[in-house]
Amino acid sequence: MPPRQWKLWSLPPSALGYVLAVDAVALAITALAVRSSVLGGPISTAEWTAFAVLAVASTLHLESARGIERRREMAANTSPHTNLKCLWFFASLLLLPLSLVIPLIVLSYVYSWFRVFGRTIAHRKIFSNSTCILASAAAAAVLRSGGLLTEPRVPTDFWSLLVVLAAAATWWLVNYALVVGAILISSPEATAKDALGELSHQLVICAGLGLGIAIAALQSSYPWVVPVLMVTVLALHRDLLLPQYQRAAGVDVKTGLATPSYWANAVPAELARAESLRSSVGLLMLDLDKFKEINDTYGHPAGDRALRAVGESVRAEVRQGDLVARVGGDELAVLLPGASEGEVLEVAERIRDRLSALTVSVETAANRTAVISGVPASFGAAVYPDVAGTMDQLVLAADNALLTAKRGGRNQIVSARPGPPLDHQSIDN
Repeated sequence: MPPRQWKLWSLPPSALGYVLAVDAVALAITALAVRSSVLGGPISTAEWTAFAVLAVASTLHLESARGIERRREMAANTSPHTNLKCLWFFASLLLLPLSLVIPLIVLSYVYSWFRVFGRTIAHRKIFSNSTCILASAAAAAVLRSGGLLTEPRVPTDFWSLLVVLAAAATWWLVNYALVVGAILISSPEATAKDALGELSHQLVICAGLGLGIAIAALQSSYPWVVPVLMVTVLALHRDLLLPQYQRAAGVDVKTGLATPSYWANAVPAELARAESLRSSVGLLMLDLDKFKEINDTYGHPAGDRALRAVGESVRAEVRQGDLVARVGGDELAVLLPGASEGEVLEVAERIRDRLSALTVSVETAANRTAVISGVPASFGAAVYPDVAGTMDQLVLAADNALLTAKRGGRNQIVSARPGPPLDHQSIDN
């Protein structure tokens, strides 16, 4: 995407200036940290070893929890998105010079970009990366002012414990304040309560910082115990976020896709997030053509098997972070955050081609095995805010486009255009 088309430039002027200023300060801190490291002499082998251990551990943590985090990221709206990455950042702050802490932060966000968050708004993740760098620099200043000048800076007495706790509180406050400020500036309609989020969510950060202190202490004295603590970290991650994970796990039994109830909650949340980010949201509605014939010919169990195969095929062709749901008997929907019309149509064409070539082995009512060759579908596509400004309008636009596709001969893709809705007369599958 050309730089002039970046979503960053669609932010309000005040929000754009704020985001760029924070990014610029983070870049300046990075340059100063590198310069200080160069002037201070080479990084020791022990520090490089600690960096490697923390980098591997944080990557394994992100990979193990990426299913939860992807769902939580999609559910996030106009409130801070909390996670446990801070535990590795703060542990590295106690063990390493700032010139190595910053690469660890960048590595974590780059890995999250590809494996956890998927395709999302770039400037938002760069800003989050910058807030963590600023928070780490502020916490490092607290450590130095408290007399903890050299690494490792783990607490060994009451005074050093107070200093480390003060640094942890500073890390949390700076990061939290920067994120809340961005929300309030970029979303004037957001209330202070919305921007501050739930207090219980901040306990996740407190837990992460506390674990960071423990990991740093173990790494400096008993490094071989760190892998054991990793099990505790993963268990805590799941237990802290279990309520949100369970709400995100509204799964349709027959297809393994999201349920209509989860879908109904996810769409408005994603639209609100897109509005605050000046982004787009794509929606695909697809209805299987002549699916009733499969049920009538082979029986409903065979139809359920074919429907599950269709769901697996659709999920295989969408992007990380997209949400696929079963919203009716044989009607599916795909939510594509940040997608343009061209990207939505490209995804639809991949799905259409895959379903047209799909073969499914099913058991018939006569206890024989049959092969279903091809399960074609009709598609309706719509993009917010191009053709709709609300959830109802977006769904209606995609549904009208789907009806047009079915009336036009089925097994085709139609993209919605602004205009009056179609008459919803019945159409046989």
